[in-house]
Amino acid sequence: MKLSSSFYQRQNVVQIAQELIGKVLVTNVNERLTCGIIVETEAYSFKERGCHAYKGMTTRNQVMFEAGGVSYVYLCYGIHHLFNVVTNREGKADAVLIRALEPLSGQGIMQERMKAKTLHKITSGPGKLTKALGINRSHNGIDLGDDEIWIEEGKTQVAKKNILATPRIGIDYAGEDALLPWRFTLKGSEWVSK
Repeated sequence: MKLSSSFYQRQNVVQIAQELIGKVLVTNVNERLTCGIIVETEAYSFKERGCHAYKGMTTRNQVMFEAGGVSYVYLCYGIHHLFNVVTNREGKADAVLIRALEPLSGQGIMQERMKAKTLHKITSGPGKLTKALGINRSHNGIDLGDDEIWIEEGKTQVAKKNILATPRIGIDYAGEDALLPWRFTLKGSEWVSK
C-alpha cells in the first residue's frame, strides 16, 4: 500500500526520515518496475543551514515549498541525481534524502542501468540508487501518490532499536548544523553507504 499524503505532510521531518527506514521505494519508469527497501535517509529542515531552502526559495528548490508528498530531484556536482521526499505543509520546505536501499525487485534492470555484473553495492549511495531505479531530473516535483515513483509500507515494521542516528554526510558548510544526528541507517545493513 502506498504511503498517504498525510504521512508526508506531518511537521517533524526527523521523525519521517526515521520512519522511512524499512519502507519500499518503487519506480515504474518506462514501464520497467524496480524497488528496494530504504536503509538510509537524511532529514533536512528549512530552519537549518544544511537544507537547500535555508536561504529561501530559488528556481532549484521551489518544489521543496510545496505540500509534502512530492519528489525533489536535483543534480549534485553536475553528475548525480539525488532523490528527496518533500515533507511538511506548503511553504515549510523540509525534505528527506533517500541515501541507500536494498534491492528487492527488478534487480536485472538495475544491473543493466548501472552496467554492473553483480548487485553488490549498486544502490548503496544516493547517486547510485537513482541511476539504478531510473530516477532523474525529469522526476522533480512528481506526486508520490501517482504511478511512476512511490513509497510503500514495508513487509515488517523496523524496531526503533534497529535504526541508528548519526550526523549527515558531506555538509561541512552547515557549521554546527552539520553535527545534527539526522542521518538514519538500518542497523547491520550491508547496503548502507560508506
